Amino acid sequence: MDKHTSRRTFLQYTAAAGAAFLLSSLESFARARREPGLRVAIIGCGSVSNRYIPHLQASPLIEITSLCDIRYERALAQNEQYQLRANTYPHIDDMLAGAPFDMMVTLTDMQVHGELNKKALLAGKHVWSEKPMANTYSEGKALYELAKSKNLRIWGAPAVVNSPQFAFMSRSIQEGKLGTIASAHAQYGHTGPGWSAFFYEKDGGSMPDLGVYNIATLTGLLGPAKSAMAMASIVTPERTVDDKGVIRVEAEDNAHILLDHGKGVISHVMCGFNYFDPHGHEAAGQSLHSIQIFGTHGNMRLIGYDWEPNGVVLDTSWTEPPVLHQKDAEGYAWEEGATVVGESLMKNAEPRIHVEHALHVLEIIEAARKSSASGKKVKLKSRFPWPMV
Repeated sequence: MDKHTSRRTFLQYTAAAGAAFLLSSLESFARARREPGLRVAIIGCGSVSNRYIPHLQASPLIEITSLCDIRYERALAQNEQYQLRANTYPHIDDMLAGAPFDMMVTLTDMQVHGELNKKALLAGKHVWSEKPMANTYSEGKALYELAKSKNLRIWGAPAVVNSPQFAFMSRSIQEGKLGTIASAHAQYGHTGPGWSAFFYEKDGGSMPDLGVYNIATLTGLLGPAKSAMAMASIVTPERTVDDKGVIRVEAEDNAHILLDHGKGVISHVMCGFNYFDPHGHEAAGQSLHSIQIFGTHGNMRLIGYDWEPNGVVLDTSWTEPPVLHQKDAEGYAWEEGATVVGESLMKNAEPRIHVEHALHVLEIIEAARKSSASGKKVKLKSRFPWPMV
């Protein structure tokens, strides 16, 4: 048997083994659960929880049973506001030792995601983590290996691959509507959050907060990247934020990333906290595109943001005007990730969101910082199941 055949056989074997593990973990979880509803604990009761809590509440398969925040008054306030009747805790250790639950949803400052997610996994809990799931690729990979060793699941935001607009774009590429794919561009930015310092501190920055969406979308559409080059900078060296006053900015607030997807396909992401955009965090009225895919016979433009898309313009004719497709979000919302994966556990189904995709995005962010510091291209080693649709 030649070298190529052996490699192909190996990849088929490992893919089958991975699928068997996923099904095994889902089936064992379904057998173990005897009470109706997935019991969810939320750690981090700040602004993002105002989007997650109502979405989780709307699911008939999920029950929010615990809330935790180091600013304990926030857990109490959310419990009362949403009439949850949940257990409340001031520290993760108290929550893990308290009322039983099945999955933790991590919504804290990004710098502590990794350590909190590890504690939950060690305690036998599934995890949905807001982005990023860890501070480094190696830390994230260790979390994934830990989850597998304990027959648990961990996933990381964002959930952009769930949107019907993403599915339309993916199918259009696979069906050859654009011809041979050559290039793609994505951008997302605003003038920066003012409510917390963690966005600008070490291990914060515009890439894990903003660029993460575009990186997830472009790799999801074009496939895993083989290498990355980047330039990153700090445009505004000082910021005034609600929780700490005037601070020194330590993490990039402006970044440009080039990705090589193989077969000649190159994509570009730009993100930052110095980009004036009157829509800011709201995309409902956004009529401009933030993502564009170019091929030899056509191009596509995603209207709005990938986390809140408003349609896809498909342009494949020299004579006919471009056509706007998939205006309907069909219920998709950026905060749906925890609900979707939670329901997948209850239904013994596999969601489109995949932890290895989140890890690939995390490796790209880390590689982009290394490239910016060294001025060199950085090779990537992670992969994920693709195509995703």
